[in-house]
Amino acid sequence: MNRSEPEEKVEDIEIRLLLEALFVRYHYDFRNYSMASLKRRLRQARQQLGFATFSAMQESLLHDPAMLPRLLRYLTVQVSEMFRDPDYFRAIRENVVPHLRTYPSLKVWIAGCSEGEELYSFVILFREEGLEERTIFYATDINQEALQAAEAGVYALDRLQLFTENHRKSGGTSSLSDYYQAAYGRVSFDRTLRRNVVFSDHSLVTDAVFGEMQLISCRNVMIYFDRKLQDRAIGLFSESLARKGFLGLGAKESLRFSRHASDFDDFVREEKIYQRRAT
Repeated sequence: MNRSEPEEKVEDIEIRLLLEALFVRYHYDFRNYSMASLKRRLRQARQQLGFATFSAMQESLLHDPAMLPRLLRYLTVQVSEMFRDPDYFRAIRENVVPHLRTYPSLKVWIAGCSEGEELYSFVILFREEGLEERTIFYATDINQEALQAAEAGVYALDRLQLFTENHRKSGGTSSLSDYYQAAYGRVSFDRTLRRNVVFSDHSLVTDAVFGEMQLISCRNVMIYFDRKLQDRAIGLFSESLARKGFLGLGAKESLRFSRHASDFDDFVREEKIYQRRAT
């Protein structure tokens, strides 16, 4: 349905007020997310949750705490897959892992971990490369339901063919079937994959650095941020990384226009893997 210009202006006001209410009431800050993407998702939420207006949605959000997780399902993107973009994981395995072997202990941050597919990809890769035992993995997201799903490590059986093919293309040295059990149309990944994992609520928008990392992977998260918020996130990663630590971004993301770009060198340019400069 095409909206008139006055209707568009009213909708924009309602959305700004909704986002402000979300921040003030629950401390989730989407105010600097890319508005075009955010507006599409909010319109879908309004329609599917049965609200006539964004003002009605805002009233529900303010007075009904159960509304928050329902809305976050639309505002936070939870679509991923294991070993997504296999060439990225192959580059980690072949180019980054040799450097990580020189550390007696490692900290790896999967920022925006969604429902855990990327986390388990890294844990399996590190197990195959003999680095898991010396590594603590931090899996963070702003969506509590996504974190719970990540911690459960259960996925639909029909996704396994893609996961397995990605693992093979990434240079996997074992069989993915070594790490899960299948039953009743679902697969459950082995609990031992979570023994060195810390799951935590963390927002790239409002939260601060929480540790020194040797590797940070944050892919397909910043594409939903505006330039100001992207710059904040990259600054956070720069502060979090040890000297000569590594940062992996998504295929459509870049440090190019960030004021923190000078903190990094290209390491595997085609896979958007960067290395923190020593000075």
